[in-house]
Amino acid sequence: MQELCPGYDYGNRSLCCDVNQLQTLKGSLQLPLQCPACFFNLMNLFCELTCSPHQSQFMNATKIDKPNVVEVQYYIGQTFANAMYNACKDVQAPSSNVKALSLLCGKDAKDCNATNWIQYMFDINNGQTPFPIIPIFTGKSFLSGYTPMNNKTYACTEGLEDGSGPCSCQDCTNACGPKPVPPPLPPPWTILGIDAMTLIMWISYMAFLLIFTGAVLGAWCILLGFMCYICKPINWCVWFFVLILVVSASGGLVYMRITTDPVELWSSPTSQARQEKDYFDSHFGPFFRTAQLIITTPLKGNFTYSPYFGGSDVPFGAILDKDILHQVLDLQLDIEGIVATYEGQNVTLNDICLAPLAPYNNNCTILSVLNYFQNSHAVLDHTIGDDFFVYDDFHDHFLYCVSAPASLNDTTLLHDPCLGTFGGPVFPWLALGGYDETNYNNATALVITFPLNNYLNDSVRLGKALAWEKEFIKFMKNFKNPNLTIAFNAERSIEDEINRESNSDISTIVVSYAIMFIYISLALGHIHSCRRLMVDSKISLGIAGILIVLSSVSSSLGIFSYFNIPLTLIVIEVIPFLVLAVGVDNIFIIVQTYQRDERMPQEELHQQIGRILGDVAPSMFLSSFSETVAFFLGALSNMPAVRTFSLFAGLAVFIDFLLQISCFVSLLGMDARRQEGNRLDIFCCAKLPEAQETKTDSFLFRFFKKVFAPFILKEWVRPIIVSTSVTIYTSVFISFQWTTPHSIDGFSWTHIDSYVLDYFKNLSMYLHTGAPVYFVVEDGLNYSSPEGQNVVCGGVGCNNDSLVQQVYSASLISNYTTIAFTPSSWLDDYFDWVKPQSSCCRYYNTSGAFCNASGKFLSNVNIGHAAYATAVDLYPNNTGVGATYFMTYHTILKESPDFIDALKMARILADNISQSMDHKVFAYSVFYVFYEQYLTIAYDTALNLSVSLASIFVVTTVLLGFELWSAVIVSITIGMILVNMFGVMWLWNISLNAVSLVNLVMCCGISVEFCSHIVRAFSISVKKNRVERAEEALAHMGSSVFSGITLTKFGGILILALSKSQIFQVFYFRMYLAIVLLGATHGLIFLPVLLSYIGQHHPQHQLQTNSVSSICYELF
Repeated sequence: MQELCPGYDYGNRSLCCDVNQLQTLKGSLQLPLQCPACFFNLMNLFCELTCSPHQSQFMNATKIDKPNVVEVQYYIGQTFANAMYNACKDVQAPSSNVKALSLLCGKDAKDCNATNWIQYMFDINNGQTPFPIIPIFTGKSFLSGYTPMNNKTYACTEGLEDGSGPCSCQDCTNACGPKPVPPPLPPPWTILGIDAMTLIMWISYMAFLLIFTGAVLGAWCILLGFMCYICKPINWCVWFFVLILVVSASGGLVYMRITTDPVELWSSPTSQARQEKDYFDSHFGPFFRTAQLIITTPLKGNFTYSPYFGGSDVPFGAILDKDILHQVLDLQLDIEGIVATYEGQNVTLNDICLAPLAPYNNNCTILSVLNYFQNSHAVLDHTIGDDFFVYDDFHDHFLYCVSAPASLNDTTLLHDPCLGTFGGPVFPWLALGGYDETNYNNATALVITFPLNNYLNDSVRLGKALAWEKEFIKFMKNFKNPNLTIAFNAERSIEDEINRESNSDISTIVVSYAIMFIYISLALGHIHSCRRLMVDSKISLGIAGILIVLSSVSSSLGIFSYFNIPLTLIVIEVIPFLVLAVGVDNIFIIVQTYQRDERMPQEELHQQIGRILGDVAPSMFLSSFSETVAFFLGALSNMPAVRTFSLFAGLAVFIDFLLQISCFVSLLGMDARRQEGNRLDIFCCAKLPEAQETKTDSFLFRFFKKVFAPFILKEWVRPIIVSTSVTIYTSVFISFQWTTPHSIDGFSWTHIDSYVLDYFKNLSMYLHTGAPVYFVVEDGLNYSSPEGQNVVCGGVGCNNDSLVQQVYSASLISNYTTIAFTPSSWLDDYFDWVKPQSSCCRYYNTSGAFCNASGKFLSNVNIGHAAYATAVDLYPNNTGVGATYFMTYHTILKESPDFIDALKMARILADNISQSMDHKVFAYSVFYVFYEQYLTIAYDTALNLSVSLASIFVVTTVLLGFELWSAVIVSITIGMILVNMFGVMWLWNISLNAVSLVNLVMCCGISVEFCSHIVRAFSISVKKNRVERAEEALAHMGSSVFSGITLTKFGGILILALSKSQIFQVFYFRMYLAIVLLGATHGLIFLPVLLSYIGQHHPQHQLQTNSVSSICYELF
């Protein structure tokens, strides 16, 4: 009696109960109540009811079936009832992330009060009360001859006489200090009430315009005042050596491995999120897999239900119509019956599903509203009524279960359980969607989730899960029901879509490259007349140039494959585009320079080509080496996608340069001898008769020399170009500073017709729950010591800044912290289990030795196994507790910024907990590994692009004979291209993520092609002033750049718009088009004008440049 009802002392008086009744009461009151005051008051209520010798004062036996009492009235003081409720209303149930009253009141805790709570506990319909107990509440001291039970109570802020302390903060709001307040947002930086950056940029821009305009006007005044007063025989050894190297390098493709695992693509093995994921997986097992359906209906038949026993009418959404529910249940049962095959064995859902109560209950966990009806058509159709009226049916059961999902028995006349067949509750926010607030009856979508076991190092069982998921996807693709609209997804879906994306757009890619190849083959030739069409064309030379480009790509891929570095789709899809751009530009420069050159007297073909190569090779080497260094430095990035791309791209560009100055130059000499011998292209054995032909310049060269270059360098055009460029630059800089970084959403990888696209759209529209988040306490904390326990637990006596208390405090300001609930706490449940009032034995009956209960707690299927089986990593032989986790949920996360903010806030909270515990704690959720990189995406972008620009500056400075100012101009132009690329991304809604960062790094490299050739041509020009030198550089190099990289890429890019893949349309078509257009406008318009103003005044380094050319002449 003292153990069960502490504080009661009736002396030697006889009690109204015996030992058997006390044991029954003890077994019935194993309640999840951590608050001593709450538990004391509640036991007071039941102890007085069961054992008090004063029962006649407040109890009336209204029905007696001798010798048993079968119904009583229990007079309870309203003061006592209110005090008991107030002490218990905030108490948490550690294992379920909800308040204890949600489990004890038959409805959600917010709808519970002192009266209906006690009425529910005494109602025989709850499945626990043996006979009717009718509570009568009164505020009077005497009623109908009875004195209401109004015993002493304790508030949750008070300690008990036995020394128990007040309730903890999470179980008693009044015991808490002031509610935590989110820190205020930092005030915006303003000047005179205007955004500071905007004001500074506009002031800088206006200052530039004034200075620039003044300088132009001053120059005009000064000007007006002045006016008023083929090669040697082929070295077959070189060819053979190059061929051996290319074949050997490309041989590594045999070991090529393509990575489609999203974790490997976006998360570095050394990153914090990846290491935390590995720690979690190794100690607790990987996060479970899921197959999920989101079901809506095209039917518009919303209906209203009128309860028979009175009450307001209840509106129901069309998806909750019973006929629709039967059809959904048929679908659910069909999915449960799917049979897959793996290595000759049948695989069913029961083989791979999560069954938390196995082996005692092998039913699979299915989070579905149909589990309120035990996944049974018969239970769904269960009604109570007569020939005229229906008293209760599925409507009443549904309304009861969404308010009390853990109930063993509803309080309607149906008396059907709400617990799922797997033995656990199905919370309505997991199984319903599209409702407002907590009006679950207004739901417009059903969500059915099948959690599947995941395996870390078990390829056989993982293979079975993958096989079943494949059959699930196949089944759902073929499922048709006119009354149901279904979006579905399996754990393997994203990886499947990545594979599909890499295969289904092959035709688009092939057409794109075919157009570029055809253009290169045709545009290289300079046709003098129709008669010499096949002589002057260079189709075979163009094809050879393309093969050289492809050889450099295959060599790069092969070399890194030898070192077991996996390829990614970005490498496969982007690098050929990049190397083709760089290689084609160099090919056009070499060929067109040769076509425009006149052979000197007594000069042989190989000498002419050597002289030409001496002129253009430094420019080619400058651009290629700058790009190579920039890409290799980009490999310092922590992003796997960026690092892999940079490695492969840097090597491919460098190999392409080496092949061009060796193999392609040799092929050019062969083609020149063929052309001089009047032999036909391709059919080189055929020969035209000798005839006198007049050599002319190409149309594009004449256009650049006679029209384009003179026009943009006119005195009145140049200021307009500079002003317009700087205006656009300033506007873009101001605009994109507000752009929020986004990551790659799941649907970015999907095709327009993909089922995954529909799923993610529905997920964003209907989702009403956040992702689980685990606060992991790493191994090493001593849970056997009170100190170690108190820094973690959330009950009485625990530290105010313990792990559970801090997470609870964070949940109070969930809009800021994104933490939705109090965490489930195995330690607090364990304390409840071993407290004196529990049924746990602490000593072996035979020996009297202490019983280490931790292992039994976790293995007992009715106590800790279902909730905490994986939450505690026990040492071998249950000798101690290692790593553990405490689970809660994030708030609803729909957009990428939501996920990024959730990760950020969870880490801040985990760091605070670690500091207060003096022990390592980290937060883990399944999506962290994908979004971690975007915490620093802006920094990584700035670092990668800054390093690339710096390397380009250094290489350009050295290779231009230390012309520092020319290197500055190149860097400024490339920087402006990058800034304008950000503007295009902002205007075209292209998010900043790993793929777009790769494209920005590539943009930095390709921009070198647009700038370096013209700057070098300007630096070696011997014209008398800047304008003439800029005009000559633009005329000679501009036409090659335009016909080479610009037109080649433009034709191929347009085809990408036809792709069905969203990642192709957004990140490749849009960004590639912007790269080419911005590079061309800056390199061919802005850069020559900028050189005409601030380029080096006189070619002081001409002798150094000529010496470089002479070295190249001797080499080539």
